[in-house]
Amino acid sequence: MTAIGPDTRITLGHGMRFQWEPSQEAHVLLYPEGMVKLNDSASAVLKHCDGRRVSEILEALHTQFPDADLDADVHAFLEDAHERGWIRAGE
Repeated sequence: MTAIGPDTRITLGHGMRFQWEPSQEAHVLLYPEGMVKLNDSASAVLKHCDGRRVSEILEALHTQFPDADLDADVHAFLEDAHERGWIRAGE
């Protein structure tokens, strides 16, 4: 398993697509077997998973949510999303 650190580049997993779904009134993660309806927090993180480093994702989120202490939660989410195959972690 790839360790996810500050310099790890994050992309969506193979076959995954992140988009707004009007019928769900939410962002979703589409994959060949189905769809995951995302909450606002997951959406805020996944929209930045386009090859950016974890440190860059955190920087963008700190800009968007300046008063939030979110580093540990974002890291835990990225680990979970990686285990589920929602994202890929690379150097």
